[in-house]
Amino acid sequence: MKNLRRKTLAAASAVTLGVGLAVAGGVAPAASAAGPDTTFLVLAPQGAKTDKAAARVAAANGTVVASYDQIGVLVVRSTNPDFVTDVAGAGVDSVASTAGLGTALDEGETLEVSAAEAANTTADPTKEPLFGQQWDMPMIDVPQAHAVNAGRADVVVGVLDSGISSSHPDLASQIAKNKSTSCIGGVTDTTESAWNPTTSDHGTHVAGTIAAAVNGVGVTGVAPGVKVAAVKVVNDDGYIFPEAAVCGFMWAAEQGMQVTNNSYYIDPWQLNCRNDARQRPVWKAVQRALRYSQGKGVLHVASAGNSNWDLAHKITDTGSPNNGTPEERENLTNSCLILPGEAPGVVTVSAVGPTGQKSYYSSYGQGVVEVTAPGGDTRFRTRGASSTPSDGILSTTYNTATKTNGWGFKQGTSMSSPHAAGVAALAVSAHPGMAPGQLSAFLGNTAEAISCPGGIYNPVPLIAAGPNAYDATCSGGKRNGFYGAGMVNAYNVVK
Repeated sequence: MKNLRRKTLAAASAVTLGVGLAVAGGVAPAASAAGPDTTFLVLAPQGAKTDKAAARVAAANGTVVASYDQIGVLVVRSTNPDFVTDVAGAGVDSVASTAGLGTALDEGETLEVSAAEAANTTADPTKEPLFGQQWDMPMIDVPQAHAVNAGRADVVVGVLDSGISSSHPDLASQIAKNKSTSCIGGVTDTTESAWNPTTSDHGTHVAGTIAAAVNGVGVTGVAPGVKVAAVKVVNDDGYIFPEAAVCGFMWAAEQGMQVTNNSYYIDPWQLNCRNDARQRPVWKAVQRALRYSQGKGVLHVASAGNSNWDLAHKITDTGSPNNGTPEERENLTNSCLILPGEAPGVVTVSAVGPTGQKSYYSSYGQGVVEVTAPGGDTRFRTRGASSTPSDGILSTTYNTATKTNGWGFKQGTSMSSPHAAGVAALAVSAHPGMAPGQLSAFLGNTAEAISCPGGIYNPVPLIAAGPNAYDATCSGGKRNGFYGAGMVNAYNVVK
């Protein structure tokens, strides 16, 4: 559970998809020895159609597998080792291979609750047996909110993640199956088996925090009256690729989702540098998909990350890429950003533990973090006091080895983000018609402000790589780097 990396989640849309699309035009380049079958993102110039780019793809011995004409982005497969140079020309703005750009989904540890405990724990007023262990829900006034508005069924939250178990007793009634899909490979597959989890329960845990049913079983979600849609972007090897993220955002737009949760980062470098030749096409493609979906009324909520980085200042990254040999990149400026968390219009969420203080792992940054929410902190309650696994976030789980549903604890900003997404879903339920910008501002305006702790914040000395490994300095006043505008509040958005 510690140092969970951001998970890449995505969505797609009623985009024009063509598997093996044949495109006329162009002259095939001279034959050369075939290379590995590789995926590329090919971008047409901003605002242009993709027909010229598709013609160049065909001429360069590539095959379009997904065409997002609304944003001028093609997902292409090719074995041509010279594809990048051969496809360049009129009608093509930029191109990048996504080989090696898969982000490994670091699951962390799930601490499962026994079946006997799940069945026999004394129920709370919500009638959910395990609600007494959900310290996170009272922290954001969920019980009070439910007495007013528990969410509307026509509000759908896209869970861009590793899939959602459609057989889970707390989720089976909560999933908008007609709006769920797999986006693996950048291509949609709406069959139920495709968007169910195969190697990871991360998406199932996230979905439970947002919308687990009030049904006398297990736990409750922040907004049990709304629906969640599974948008699977993590492949069976545990990797998330940029083309899946683009697909996911577009799917959310065309399916009329109001909110998405994004507990991940895109590409194996935790920071996407717009001035890096290989990363820039990814930035452009994701930006186009985000802007398009925002224009369609989708608010994207994302986790801030678990590196304890101050995202508002220069950063040295020594742990990326996470799918190969790490490279040290020093003094990275604001041209290098957490993606999608720091993209314009995305609500970035930090994490707190049971005491309401910043979790030891949570990244932060004044002007970057919009709000905070419970994410768990199993390292401490107060200085010198012991902690327990239950200081994580309890939600729904799916054991992919035994293929069984259950409940368990996880921690990370991956867990804080769905709390904020659930509150956003309640806000849309209570106040229909809010545009994404209005909804984002409303989340901040209704949050409960939290002041900076004094001085250097070092909850647990001598953890990990030496003394003061988790030191962090909070800057700002009522709106600050640790907590943004403050703790999201479910009751405040519905009352």
